[in-house]
Amino acid sequence: MTYIPQHQLENLRRYLESGKVLVLYGARRVGKTTLIQRFLETLPPGSEKVLFVNGDDIVVRQFLESQSIQKLRDFVGDHTLLVVDEAQYVQQIGLNLKLLIDNLPALKIIATGSSSLNLAKDIGEPLTGRKYTLRLFPLAQMEISQIEKVHESEANLEARLIYGSYPEVVTTPDNFKRQAYLRELVSAYLYKDILELEGIRYAQKLVQILQLLAHQIGREVSFNELATQLGMSKNTVERYIDLLEKVFVIYRRNGFSRNLRKEISKNPRYYFYDNGIRNAVIGNFTPLNL
Repeated sequence: MTYIPQHQLENLRRYLESGKVLVLYGARRVGKTTLIQRFLETLPPGSEKVLFVNGDDIVVRQFLESQSIQKLRDFVGDHTLLVVDEAQYVQQIGLNLKLLIDNLPALKIIATGSSSLNLAKDIGEPLTGRKYTLRLFPLAQMEISQIEKVHESEANLEARLIYGSYPEVVTTPDNFKRQAYLRELVSAYLYKDILELEGIRYAQKLVQILQLLAHQIGREVSFNELATQLGMSKNTVERYIDLLEKVFVIYRRNGFSRNLRKEISKNPRYYFYDNGIRNAVIGNFTPLNL
């Protein structure tokens, strides 16, 4: 069973309210849907009438992409809580969610997305001042410590550094199954949103960029150098890296200098949100020499 930290459920309770949209971002398989389902299970019986839909469903998209207020009303019916999973696949989702909360002010809405590619752009302006945003990451050690004793955390340290802390990885004790899970995650899901939503033609180049970044974690990254190595333009390299940030695979840290003018011009450094994903990308699960 996937572990869900209690504070994540509390965050949903805190920010869910009528007339607002609660947006939950996070990488694929990080536990967004499980978190929402667990949250719904904790609701007092009869407190909410829930409509749970998935943006992957073409029928759902036909309703949610409609500009007809009546059609949107008919879709929601007498439900008091609307949950739109994988909302990034619904065109103009922000505008239509705005229409819903404008015309059904008692309605509560949760929208989840495994990337901020289309979703952030679509909900930004229409829902200004009408949304709360939460981000879900792989489990932190302070969260895992709620289900582990200190000596267990110490014993699991090496495995955590190698296989990361995706919820399913943490609760799977077998290292071979962890490796299989991470390889499947990388091959089937990691690039899905970029390829589908952005129409990237050269998927192999995307993989190669990520592999190069995996080998230089903590070091300054030169876009010009990457472009030369891969036979690509600098602008394309920057775009691909920006997309990898938006699907929560990597994040940047800008250079540091005591001279603020120099700091602005220093090259950034990139890190992976999860060690397991990093190691799966380069196919290296070698034990550490601790």
